[in-house]
Amino acid sequence: MNLPPIALHASTQMDNCTPEKAQWLEAAGFRQIVLARETPLEEIRAIAQTVKVPVEVFVHGALCVSYSGRCYASQHCFNRSANRGCCAQFCRLAFDLVDGKDRVLVQNAHLLSLRDMNRSQSIDEMLDAGVRSFKIEGRLKDTEYVKNVTAYYRRALDEALERRLREGKKWKGQDLGRASYGKSELSFRPQLERSFNRGFTEYFLHGRTEQPVANFTSPKAMGALIGHVGKVRSRSFQIELTQQAPSPITAGDGLCFIDRKEGTLQGFRVNRAEGNEVFPNRMPRLVPGMKLYRSLDFAFNQQLAKPTARRTLQTDWTLRETAEGFAIDVRDESGTHISRQFAYPHEASRSPQRAAIERQLSKLGDTPYVLRSLTIDWQEERFIPASQLAAWRRDCVETLQRAHRMNYQRDYAGKVNHELLTQLTPERLDFTANVANHLARKFYTEHGTEQLAPAFELEEPRGALIMTCKHCIRKSLHLCKKEDRSVPDPLFLRLPDGRRFPLQFDCRRCEMKVYAEKD
Repeated sequence: MNLPPIALHASTQMDNCTPEKAQWLEAAGFRQIVLARETPLEEIRAIAQTVKVPVEVFVHGALCVSYSGRCYASQHCFNRSANRGCCAQFCRLAFDLVDGKDRVLVQNAHLLSLRDMNRSQSIDEMLDAGVRSFKIEGRLKDTEYVKNVTAYYRRALDEALERRLREGKKWKGQDLGRASYGKSELSFRPQLERSFNRGFTEYFLHGRTEQPVANFTSPKAMGALIGHVGKVRSRSFQIELTQQAPSPITAGDGLCFIDRKEGTLQGFRVNRAEGNEVFPNRMPRLVPGMKLYRSLDFAFNQQLAKPTARRTLQTDWTLRETAEGFAIDVRDESGTHISRQFAYPHEASRSPQRAAIERQLSKLGDTPYVLRSLTIDWQEERFIPASQLAAWRRDCVETLQRAHRMNYQRDYAGKVNHELLTQLTPERLDFTANVANHLARKFYTEHGTEQLAPAFELEEPRGALIMTCKHCIRKSLHLCKKEDRSVPDPLFLRLPDGRRFPLQFDCRRCEMKVYAEKD
């Protein structure tokens, strides 16, 4: 295809979870590959060893229950294509789980609703496996969420890279370093549990473990467990905070709990708090001992609503005496360097000038730079007026900024290996190849594909596979056939309007498949 010469990144929507697919993408000219969220560490390592282009993985945020790029549920049910950015959140709906005789096994539960990903404790392992870019899911997230989560992972990744340098760890014989320069100074302590979350999971990074990946109770944010209900009064209650609670309850907080009668998530706002005595805006139906979660941390969000970070580049300045006047050399931590010559008469000074010069040159204000060091090289003390130093400083900063723009190296499109691409392209492709236009069809046929089905959005197959999931409802409900052969079969998901979706369980691959019911 005749595309602009820009670097192409293979989205996770392209269903990238095997070394073979990664090799195909590299041959097609992609410069970076975003892997499927379900990809375990060992497969990540195998993919990173197979290709030369950087591998990117998700590290935090909301999860899709189906392999991305292989979910057609939203299109099937609501005519809104997830592959076109219009997902209607089918997986966050409540379902009944029924057997072949329509007997209800589980009623009105969010059986496809996953927790949020949090792999903050496995950054070192992912670096060891060859990950070169970490992706944070952030669709529709607010400013406070973005500030907190990005700051947390920036700090965690910097610490991991420093550990690798100290321990002499390398990847393919090379040290790993940051892809950017500068340091951010924060006015707050990043804490992941204090921002929007549905509970956390590492989501199959270490394979299938006992750690739950779904939350059948609610698709909404619950936040962190902060305590238990103590004594309940008519208009207030006491809370027994856990030792892990990051801060006391304050007015404006949002708290929630699981209603024991209905089994649903209920929430309320705090009008005021006096020590451990909490006064809600409306008194909920609470029972002593009930777990309480903080879904909205009002004080923390207020803190994040203010300016919270400043990112700066360190600079080294040298002021030199020349025959015609003075010169200033500036080098920042990225290696960008400039030198400026200034004609100015040499005037002897009766007193040391270093402090005054450093004071003027360090006034870098709202620029992205800070003064790290100053070297003065002259034959004797010289007097330079503060106004002149300020003018030279502004000139140097503007020149340094221009140098950065001129030195920027754009990443261009990779070269297509047509011979290898033809070898790797299948002869037959079904609707999951998502071929929806003549250019995509032409690309595949030119590289050897003989039978090519149209995309699901163009022609929906009868009784089509609409979801392929690593999450297994049977496993989560302890109904695995490997453990109990008497488990009912077949099983269906059923919406309140009566629509049913047959489930198929591939125990060899440990995957669950959701189908559209045949008419």
